[in-house]
Amino acid sequence: MWQDFKKFALKGNVLDLAIAVVIGTAFGQIVTSLVEDLIMPAVGILLGGYSVEDLSYPIGSAELRYGAFLQSVLDFFIIAFSIFMAIRLFSKLKRKDDAPAEEEAPVLDKKEELLVEIRDLLSKEKTGQ
Repeated sequence: MWQDFKKFALKGNVLDLAIAVVIGTAFGQIVTSLVEDLIMPAVGILLGGYSVEDLSYPIGSAELRYGAFLQSVLDFFIIAFSIFMAIRLFSKLKRKDDAPAEEEAPVLDKKEELLVEIRDLLSKEKTGQ
């Protein structure tokens, strides 16, 4: 049983998934901090100190806190946009790494150069130039 577990746990896909979860969690904390500590205070300043989260509608003795819902929706869109931009940046960087390097023309020795010249001359004769 231990051997089977070791084979399973050390497969590339399982390790990649574990690493992705750890990095995703750390990235999520960074984006949450971005939203809560930088973007939303800036939005509050732009709104004159008004907080969307405090919006509510009283119904009898209950209170519908629709502002908290709007805040969550706004947070979601900001987080989704941040993740989109990060993935877009990573894919551009990956494409640059995956791009094949320009191949240099092979270096021909004298015999090969002569053969190329003969081939070109023969093709010109055939086409009547």
